[in-house]
Amino acid sequence: AFGVFQAVMLILGWLLGQTFVDFIESFAHWIASGLLLIIGAKMIRESFESQDEKRTDITKGLALLVLSIATSIDALAVGLGLALLSAGIFIASIAIGGICCAISAAGFYSGKRIGDLVGRRAEVLGGLVLIGIGLRTLLIEI
Repeated sequence: AFGVFQAVMLILGWLLGQTFVDFIESFAHWIASGLLLIIGAKMIRESFESQDEKRTDITKGLALLVLSIATSIDALAVGLGLALLSAGIFIASIAIGGICCAISAAGFYSGKRIGDLVGRRAEVLGGLVLIGIGLRTLLIEI
């Protein structure tokens, strides 16, 4: 999902071209930051719930969709930049999507193993990482 969204958002950004550059750049960081902060906080909150309570599976459904979008908004901006440079988009989107897919898969499998070893602390750490990325995205643009 992460690789597909990176590739699709890159192409979408390229297609939007110069028309919406100023409009999208003015608020994209707010959307990405907000989504990452919300999901990170939810992960931390759920790490303190009992195992019997329903937990969000970030590898499926709405949570995966939101994370995929939040982490690929920057690809939309890159696509806009590539359009301004009149650069080819299809090879770039395949390369970026493929690399993102491979890195996400490696992170998913290594994260699962590490999570099995450290338990709830891994979920708290994961939530803190998402919050950190969200804050960094927000602070860079301010």
